[in-house]
Amino acid sequence: MSPAPRADRDDPADRDGASDRDGASGAVGADGGSGGGARPRRRRALRWSAAVLAMVILGTAGAGFLYYRHLNGHLKKDALNIGDAKDRAPRTEANAAGQTPLNILVIGSDARDTKANQKLGGARETFGGPPLADVQMLVHVSADRTNMSVVSMPRDTLVDIPKCTDPGSGKTYGALQRTMTNESLGRGGPGCTVATWEKLTGIRIDNFMMIDFAGVVSMADAIGGVPVCVDRNIRSKNSEGKGSGLKLRKGTTYVQGEQALQWLRTRYGFEDGSDLARAKAQHQYMNAMVRELRKNAKLSNPNKLRKLAEAATSALTVDPGLGSVAKLYDLAGELKKVPTERITMTTMPNRYVGARVEPTEDAAKLFRLVREDIALDGKDKKKPAPDKAASTDPAAADDSIAVQVQNGTRTDALAPVPGRATTVAGALADKGFTKAVADASAAPAQDTTLVRYPSADLEGDALRLAKVLGIPAKAVQRSTDVSGVTLVVGADWREGKTYEAPKKDDSTPDTAEALNASDTTACMKVDPGFTW
Repeated sequence: MSPAPRADRDDPADRDGASDRDGASGAVGADGGSGGGARPRRRRALRWSAAVLAMVILGTAGAGFLYYRHLNGHLKKDALNIGDAKDRAPRTEANAAGQTPLNILVIGSDARDTKANQKLGGARETFGGPPLADVQMLVHVSADRTNMSVVSMPRDTLVDIPKCTDPGSGKTYGALQRTMTNESLGRGGPGCTVATWEKLTGIRIDNFMMIDFAGVVSMADAIGGVPVCVDRNIRSKNSEGKGSGLKLRKGTTYVQGEQALQWLRTRYGFEDGSDLARAKAQHQYMNAMVRELRKNAKLSNPNKLRKLAEAATSALTVDPGLGSVAKLYDLAGELKKVPTERITMTTMPNRYVGARVEPTEDAAKLFRLVREDIALDGKDKKKPAPDKAASTDPAAADDSIAVQVQNGTRTDALAPVPGRATTVAGALADKGFTKAVADASAAPAQDTTLVRYPSADLEGDALRLAKVLGIPAKAVQRSTDVSGVTLVVGADWREGKTYEAPKKDDSTPDTAEALNASDTTACMKVDPGFTW
């Protein structure tokens, strides 16, 4: 049974007219501005992830980048991560062949700080206000460049936002708990959104791209439209005036310009009318745009390539690591290596908490798959595991390795096992780790048992401990939260003195609603109440 439509934070403003953020004339813009302070409730949040990812799949305009160096001047730049160093995710390790994956966070802001975006329509009173990151998508390109995984997070997901410092003003924003993820952008800029993702997922972000809304129009126009499908006639407007104003006939239509914006904003009329339904429509648009862009990339028409390149660079704010046309061109070369049929779009699994959502256990699994560079389409070939021990300092003798043992056996449903750290510390002593001691301080809940170490000189010791216990090398993690080699006994080891590694399930959760980019049959279901 589909969940009931959620009340958006600013649904009262979901009307036609100048103050509309989801109405027929209410196209919203974003130019990546940052700011602080309270945000008016009537500002309509938007999601247009389709065009956002299109910027990432920039293999389309590669030739244009070489020919038009002046495009450098279009790019806007901002800091990559402005959170605390302690909240940074560990650096991504190379695979057995020495290759590393690439993680790019794609952000869409709802700010309207340019004339172009204001001209598209919307609430003029919101000009200059703090932006919201209403589109957030992690693009993961595998280390061997054979596949790409995309994870989008609903804008109203409740997360912990770390302390962030605005690189421009120097203003520091304190950490927040269980706050809507889209508020991260207004706390110093896109670097705070990056910091929030790293803290939540444990995935190291290499780069970010932020797109403005006027770019959605120019990109769709530059490629001649994007094909989308509905299973019956749709008009996204009800008797109260709520809706985007989208009006399409049943079947496939090429949308561009403001009609493309309407598709990306439509919530009323798609499935249950929720923001999650809108995300499905955006994934369909995104996949179609990838196919269209790649098809256009094969053209020899320099004028069309120039328009694509102009539209893309004018729309982007990037981190310094992508702050030039040459760097974007190099990125495009990497992205073009991934076949369209190996691109998988997903939505972070979530559950309702009132009118908001929170990540589920399936979300944690999805993040693990990305961290471990496991393809979400299930078509990975078996990869040799990297030999970490070969590249680290030799381990000390077992009886010389100091080990702190923490009890992380608590779960949402079960209390921690009393005395568990003491029991395991004793078992370690029996195995020769005579300097193992129980840590009496409270440990955070941990689903799986981990070995953590604070610095490179202790990595060999941590790997030795894991090997003796039968803990997978991937469960050995560098962390600044510990002062020495630390064994965190997880919920998967609540009893006994011998650790048994759980069988891994590397399948993508059904709740992620995976959609392959080569799927041309996707068609949005229309609510009968919004047909004509």
